[in-house]
Amino acid sequence: MANFKSPAIFYSFSFCPNPDWKSFCPGGPEIVEYLQGVCEKYQIVDKIQLNSDVVEARWLESEQVWELTICHLVFGFGDLSSSDRTLKVQAAGLQSPYTHEEKVRCKILVSGVGGLVEPKPFPEGIPGQERFQGQIFHSARWNYDVDLKDKNIVVVGTGASATQFVPELIPRYSAKSVTQLMRSPPWVLPRSTPPLGHEGWDQWSPWLAKNVPGYGKLTRFVIFSIIETDWLLFGTGPNNERARKKLEEKLLEYIRTTPKKYHEILTPNYVVGCKRRIFDVKWFDSLKDPNIELTTLPLTSVAEKTVTLGPGRTYPPPRAGENIPSDSQLEIPADVIILANGFDTTAWFHPLQVYGRGGKQLHDVFAERGGPQMYMGLVMDGFPNFFTLWGPNTITGHSSAILAIENMVNLSLKFVKPILNGEVVRTEIKKKAEIEWAEDIQRASKKLIWYTPNCRSWYVNVSA
Repeated sequence: MANFKSPAIFYSFSFCPNPDWKSFCPGGPEIVEYLQGVCEKYQIVDKIQLNSDVVEARWLESEQVWELTICHLVFGFGDLSSSDRTLKVQAAGLQSPYTHEEKVRCKILVSGVGGLVEPKPFPEGIPGQERFQGQIFHSARWNYDVDLKDKNIVVVGTGASATQFVPELIPRYSAKSVTQLMRSPPWVLPRSTPPLGHEGWDQWSPWLAKNVPGYGKLTRFVIFSIIETDWLLFGTGPNNERARKKLEEKLLEYIRTTPKKYHEILTPNYVVGCKRRIFDVKWFDSLKDPNIELTTLPLTSVAEKTVTLGPGRTYPPPRAGENIPSDSQLEIPADVIILANGFDTTAWFHPLQVYGRGGKQLHDVFAERGGPQMYMGLVMDGFPNFFTLWGPNTITGHSSAILAIENMVNLSLKFVKPILNGEVVRTEIKKKAEIEWAEDIQRASKKLIWYTPNCRSWYVNVSA
């Protein structure tokens, strides 16, 4: 269920502006409509192949080409995660999710595999999942066939996705109750206010974009420039600390807009910027609904029509010598469990297997060099004519992923053009250059808050 609420320009391309956004922060359906329009404008709809699982890419040195192994999926199975596809194969064989296999060769291979792709499964160690009589699904694989009306819903997680759909479950989907389980609180920012204000923007911006030359480009530049100042939050110097403290004071006041019973559990015990921040539209306000309950009691078991929470708590951490009452265990009715527990961000390109020169697997190269890395997050020695969008050590947590990907496309084209012009057969970064780049990135990263003792997030590998 897409319900994005970030500035529209964060989801648009610089080469294809849209003067017709209905609001400064449009909903997901409008963004999807925009992206479909881009595909139609540049006539690439018939060049997109869906419902296909690329399982392997192998460089053929003798022919200087890449060979891809593609498994075509049964209609409607394209949205399944790799773990779900594996389960279907184990239960009913290869014919369950797949129809046939195909080999495709190409001179140039570009990976558009994103980082937030593989949803995390149901939490390990929680007994009873197989007995549950209701529906369980991940928010990234929203099950539109499930009727949520008059249902008791349990939501696992309080990340960006959960804070967008939880406020909609009762007013839009007529759920009976919502219990949201939080492991630790995010820093939550109030809704972004555009130039001219929300009403003024919605009324005048489309007209200005169509009738005032340069208005769209200027607005885009100004908004991105303002957002870019958030980079101050990630350093460890005195100026960075002052910027964080100033913002934290503002956000602590914003927490006070929620019911008093939530003030303690919604106050993070880490600095702002350490983890992904939440840009709020309705979540804090929805917590005032008596039918929505936010809790840090852990999910401990699942029964046919109920779940058990506790004993104990996930946040705030118990103080030294503190005894948490045993009566903190709670059994509540549950008809639907929605997982909003994030994605597997530790394995790049998973489950795609990429084999370069000499049959060397890309994951093995990562392991040998101490973790995922590529020159400028784009190319790797030993893997000719292979380019990656949104590769390791790219994309920040404060700006637009679309803009970053567009920049990577432009950079990769500089390598691709000589191949297309017939000037060279292949392009490949030197090993020395790749290693120097990776070492430089790590040196610079060590000076950022993600490497400070009290900061742990999925931005950094555990082994880093």
